[in-house]
Amino acid sequence: MHHLLQNALARRTPLLTPETDAVRLVDGAGDGLPGLILETYGGRWLVSTTADRIEPQIREWLRDQGVSCYWKRLNRHQKESPSHLSGPEVTAPFLIRENGIAFEISFQSGYSQGIFLDQRDNRAAVRKLMAPGKRLLNTFAYSGAFSVAAAMAGAETTTLDLSQPYLDWAKRNLTHNDITPAAHHFCKGDTFHWVRRFAKQGRTFDGIVLDPPTFSRDEKGKVFRVEENFGELAALAADLLTPDGWLLCSTNCRHLPLNDFQCQLRNAIRRPMSARHADMPADFTDESYLKSVWLR
Repeated sequence: MHHLLQNALARRTPLLTPETDAVRLVDGAGDGLPGLILETYGGRWLVSTTADRIEPQIREWLRDQGVSCYWKRLNRHQKESPSHLSGPEVTAPFLIRENGIAFEISFQSGYSQGIFLDQRDNRAAVRKLMAPGKRLLNTFAYSGAFSVAAAMAGAETTTLDLSQPYLDWAKRNLTHNDITPAAHHFCKGDTFHWVRRFAKQGRTFDGIVLDPPTFSRDEKGKVFRVEENFGELAALAADLLTPDGWLLCSTNCRHLPLNDFQCQLRNAIRRPMSARHADMPADFTDESYLKSVWLR
């Protein structure tokens, strides 16, 4: 088992650079280790397991690496923060780098640590598409990583999320990159509400990121399910685009096939748009669960 772990790390070595120090080191069955995920965040490790225990051999190997390591159980109904497993404890938020951008990470923030590594290539693509004078709408924004990527290219961003703590996190991520949050917009509330409001105001955007949770419930109790409601959301967002604007429609819903997802988008959006599906980053070698469809 140790050789599988070492081989997985060796394959990721080229991905770790001074510009990017957060990648997936082990991706379950894709590396011959089903049920085990290992990620590095600036040299601090997070191991995630589908089981409620870690094999003794793996636990010993992790301990022998001498790095800070935290453990997240993926099958828990209660979404808890990772627990300390070995190495020095990490008791405060810290910064990682991704393609030269700094992002704040926390192992005490609950189930998610501040960034989703599977969106790395999409964030890089957003940065390339943005420029001074361009406008990005980032919905279901979480800690605002897509907003920061666009702002790094000089774009004006609007960051939208139900959670004020996440919007505050997004502002800190801008500040970590010497970007003034006051030059950007932050909206707290339901995405459907804000998208309809923007339409009434006549606001348009050059790019819109739609990366909702698979299931959510807004403040009024209305349920959103990717399998049923993504098309409606995409259609509303498409009406906010400039003539040459683009949509990034993304979901990690594992039981929604890509063809069904693309069909839902095609049937819902009234304007003709070309579609391109983006592959997952090279360090994700297991199931290609993330569907990322770029519409233009």
